[in-house]
Amino acid sequence: MGRVSINKTQYFKGVTPEAWNFHIGGYQVLEKWLKDRRGRVLSADDREHNRKVVKAIVETIRVMKEIDAAIPGWPLP
Repeated sequence: MGRVSINKTQYFKGVTPEAWNFHIGGYQVLEKWLKDRRGRVLSADDREHNRKVVKAIVETIRVMKEIDAAIPGWPLP
């Protein structure tokens, strides 16, 4: 598991490279989440929300892999 640094002293731990690099609609989800909060002090609610987003991304990646494995010859021509 990796760490995502917020500043010199704060970071989120337990973020896999796969989760960090996950994109939706052209955006790197976790990077955009942090950029949208640039200049703010993250509250406990913000940190908890980030943990939930990471969990949702990890689960999404897992389900996407299951779907890909269930479809022979995916992607379709």
